[in-house]
Amino acid sequence: MRYRHIAIAIPMLAELDNLPELFESLMHQSFSDFTVYCCVNNPEGWAQSGNDIEQAMYRNNQASLTHLYHLAEKMHQGPPALHIIDRSSPGKGWEPKRRGVGWARKTLMESIAKHHDDDTLIVSLDADTAISTTYLASVADRMNTHPSHNALCVPYYHPLSGDADQDRAMLRYEVYMRHYLLSLLESGNPYAFTALGSAMVFPLWAYRRVGGYTPLQGGEDFYLMQKFAKTGKMLLDCSETVRPQGRPSMRVPFGTGPAIAKGIDSLSAAYPLFPAEGFQAVADTYATFPNLYDHDIETPMTPFLQQQLRTDDLWQPLRNNFKTRELFVHACHERVDGLRILQFLKTFNLRPAEEELRQWGARHQLPIKKDLNFATSPIAEINNLRNSIFELEAQLRRHCDNSRRNNL
Repeated sequence: MRYRHIAIAIPMLAELDNLPELFESLMHQSFSDFTVYCCVNNPEGWAQSGNDIEQAMYRNNQASLTHLYHLAEKMHQGPPALHIIDRSSPGKGWEPKRRGVGWARKTLMESIAKHHDDDTLIVSLDADTAISTTYLASVADRMNTHPSHNALCVPYYHPLSGDADQDRAMLRYEVYMRHYLLSLLESGNPYAFTALGSAMVFPLWAYRRVGGYTPLQGGEDFYLMQKFAKTGKMLLDCSETVRPQGRPSMRVPFGTGPAIAKGIDSLSAAYPLFPAEGFQAVADTYATFPNLYDHDIETPMTPFLQQQLRTDDLWQPLRNNFKTRELFVHACHERVDGLRILQFLKTFNLRPAEEELRQWGARHQLPIKKDLNFATSPIAEINNLRNSIFELEAQLRRHCDNSRRNNL
């Protein structure tokens, strides 16, 4: 068994109310050999901020630190160990250009790397995320079964909150994410993954190999998982499901929190369901990569890539640098990566989300009513649809892992 110890990384911003449930679940894990790292963080100056929201979050963080230090004393005599990183108190907060959850996660990972060896398994969580008592044991077993794989994207599911407006926006956003993933999974695309900070598992050796986090104002988790996709094999299937809260938040520029905060009326433009012909164009382009090693072929993405990369000679430089077909195809995958795919899909004309979903659902025998409307249909109806898509996604995650294993 390669991975015997787990380091859990949890960034925290105004999470006091979630700490009791979080540590209750951690203290009852069936897997006992783990260490918890928490980074309580906020920008410097919030202690004296004239903004009531910033002041309230700072005070919440200070109360969280007190709670965590008390927990650490109780846990001192035995596992798990608790390491607390204070980036909240005056003099310790983030400077203007180094702030946000990306810096918190990077700080956590650097601390883990300082205290553990390469065969430590890192489990990235959020404080608002519910996990089962077998979660750590299950993800460790999954990675130990595939010790050469460099990451696991754990399935996720946002529970309903009971607030109709929040739930409506959350479900619409989740359908967007699942439709995107499933559309890529169906073609076996290497960038078919969903990057959630609360649902990532990877060994320290893999994290070091890709150079770790690149902190940005948003999207850090996506770029980290994309690095893993470019440098090795990722797992998508797992017997566990993390359950992050679907709550409004503007702490990051995009993602579940901002989507819910914007509300259902603002989601069509920000999170469209891209058309099937766009995903087919991506699949057709990827299918040409082996033949591009021999000679240029016009692909559905050629004009877009020429414009994006500002060159008419897309493939000859890759032929010059990669002398086998296999290496050349891998280089094509790196060039036409997850970000390029998303940018390309944004060039397509869009249909209303409900219309796109009905056409897509018909191909998968999903029960989607003709009058489905994310803004007006009953929450229960939309939630049932979400559940059906979730089950389909689970099947395709499993199929994808089996296919990748067979192709090793």
